[in-house]
Formats: sequence, structure tokens, C-alpha cells
Amino acid sequence: MEVKIGVQNTPREIVLESSLSADEVASAVAKALEGTEKLLSLTDEHGRRILVPAERLAYVEIGEQAARKVGFGTL
Repeated sequence: MEVKIGVQNTPREIVLESSLSADEVASAVAKALEGTEKLLSLTDEHGRRILVPAERLAYVEIGEQAARKVGFGTL
């Protein structure tokens, strides 16, 4: 699933592909925004960790679960 994170005072957004479900991402964002965690911590499909200070979050856009494509492209 694609997750886009907007950070305050930065012109670019952080885009990552995550194997987490939409509910798991929303739960992590909610914990960061309510103050129980100071960092939003997500892991992408390649095992890289993305840490964003909770006070700097501008927005988080959670995409749809992408189905795996099988086969070759159109000819």
C-alpha cells in the first residue's frame, strides 16, 4: 500500500510502499498525534524505517491495497 506523508516546512512529501494494512497505518498515525509516541515510525517493503517527529506531521495519505500484477505488459 502506498503511504504519503507531508512534513511541515518541507516542499516534498515522503512516499513509501508499506506491507501494513490501512488500519495499522492509521493506528500508528493516531498514536503519534495523540501524544503516546513522539515519532511516527513506519517500515517500507524493503525493510527501511521512516521516522517522522509527530509534531511535524502535516498530513498522511493512505492509498488502497494494491493487487500484485502478473504477466507481461500489453503488446
